[in-house]
Amino acid sequence: VSYFPDGNAIVTGSDDTTCRMFDIRCSGEVNCMGSDKVVCGVTSVDFSRSGHYIFGGYEDGICRVWDVLKGKTAPILTLTGHESRIMNVCVNPRGDAVSTASWDTSIRIWA
Repeated sequence: VSYFPDGNAIVTGSDDTTCRMFDIRCSGEVNCMGSDKVVCGVTSVDFSRSGHYIFGGYEDGICRVWDVLKGKTAPILTLTGHESRIMNVCVNPRGDAVSTASWDTSIRIWA
């Protein structure tokens, strides 16, 4: 789970392969990001600094980037390079880099 930058929403990652965005003010789901081509669970999520993108780490070692405005279509970008599941995704405070940590004992910085 990760909070939207303004604190009014959260994003969750799930074993059902989706990232879901919930708005706290209306107590409901406002978006679901996923694709029929993704067949593994989400292990970690984080918002971009602007909140426009969601970074999801997956069991297959891929970090998928979703556009919040496009919803359930396809990821706009995939970050590949890990050999095992991603256990943590984190966007830095300035918003110009994202890190992924994997069970393959590596950490990657994407800038």
